[in-house]
Amino acid sequence: MINQIASYWKLHRFPILILAASTLFYFVFAYHLERSDFVRLIMLYGALFFFCFKLIQFEKWNLKFLVVTGILFRLVFLIALPGLSQDYFRFIWDGEMILQGINPYLFTPDSIMNEAVTIPANGNLLHKGMGELSSRNFSNYPPLNQIIFTVSAYLGSQKILGSVIAMRVFIILADLGILYFGRKLLKNLNKSPHLIFWYFLNPLIIIELTGNLHFEGVMFFFFVWSLFLLSKKNWWGAAILLALSIQIKLVPLIFLPLFLFYFNWKKLILFYCVTTLTVLIVLWPFYIPEFSEHYTKTVGLWFSNFEFNAGLYNGLKQMALTLDIKPWHLIKTYGKITPFIVAIATLIFARRVKNEKLPALIVSMLWVLSIYYFLSTTVHPWYIISLVVLTLFSEYRFPLVWSAMIFLSYSAYGENRFEEQSWLLAIEYFVVFGFMIYEIIRYEGSKLIISKN
Repeated sequence: MINQIASYWKLHRFPILILAASTLFYFVFAYHLERSDFVRLIMLYGALFFFCFKLIQFEKWNLKFLVVTGILFRLVFLIALPGLSQDYFRFIWDGEMILQGINPYLFTPDSIMNEAVTIPANGNLLHKGMGELSSRNFSNYPPLNQIIFTVSAYLGSQKILGSVIAMRVFIILADLGILYFGRKLLKNLNKSPHLIFWYFLNPLIIIELTGNLHFEGVMFFFFVWSLFLLSKKNWWGAAILLALSIQIKLVPLIFLPLFLFYFNWKKLILFYCVTTLTVLIVLWPFYIPEFSEHYTKTVGLWFSNFEFNAGLYNGLKQMALTLDIKPWHLIKTYGKITPFIVAIATLIFARRVKNEKLPALIVSMLWVLSIYYFLSTTVHPWYIISLVVLTLFSEYRFPLVWSAMIFLSYSAYGENRFEEQSWLLAIEYFVVFGFMIYEIIRYEGSKLIISKN
């Protein structure tokens, strides 16, 4: 036994040391880091990303070691309250409201507090913790996500930490599902299965999903499972899972037009019908006449009111300021135009890219979503997790570079102020766009050479 341990240590001592250092850094992230301490935050994150790269480099064929490592990193956060996001207060609030028999799409938290409606024992703390922006708006989280909030609130028994742990377990299980189906899908696409660890060990995923309780991982668990079923020609199962993915986060809605040339027209109609029917079944228990108005009003704020870590919009805003155009006028006009630009880009990819093959379809998804985020006025770090997942099934890697750079956006959070650092955002997008352009030239150039030969 001792000889086996000694032999294992000799073969894997560097990865084990990296594992130990990473665990310590994640512990500091979880329990001893303030969001306003940007220098410490970015140094820890940079080190963790480097360690992630080295772990995959050293042990990419050692499945058991990397799986155990990824689970261990997530368990470090198990009993920690999220430190970089306050969204979890609203998650628990919505769950508690449903347990009280109150539809979260019908009332804002402020209206419930002002009308002295019966609230749970932790209601005042949840209302204060979510912040004014969230408390004055209706919930924008889809029904299946609301069900997870409700189960977590029930298991938490009106204790915030209990609800946090319950949500964290859902998120960890979803990541394990992505690991399982992601490896299978990579094999079906004739790609190296070890690529999935660029998701499973990525610090962005571990910190923003398990640590800060965002549900992009749960959304993409259903979505990757759906893509896997598509690779097995099981279109009806894929349609059901796609609908469940939409009912966690709305992001996959943007991909629906890309299926126009993936199926023949009969199967396409059936695919859309099954997806729509599943969405309506999940929505039905929450439906109220005011649902559409309240929901679209809240979602619309992300296009025309909010601004954080924007890419192309920031450059446009600087140009507009030189022309004495008011930023609040610009963002409202910009917010009305960008959905149409994204819609046109989606239709172009649907029509011009040969999506009859699954790899081409996934690449189209990657580019459509990338265009959406490049144009968006709000790009929180956890948003690009969707790109990280999709890029693993393509030839492109610029989303991985973005996942390394995007924590520069946290420089906006000072101790007593919120102010974005334009020069840091410029570095972030310069690196991302630069690497993306390099990949386009290299990849498209190689295809051109192959076609000539």
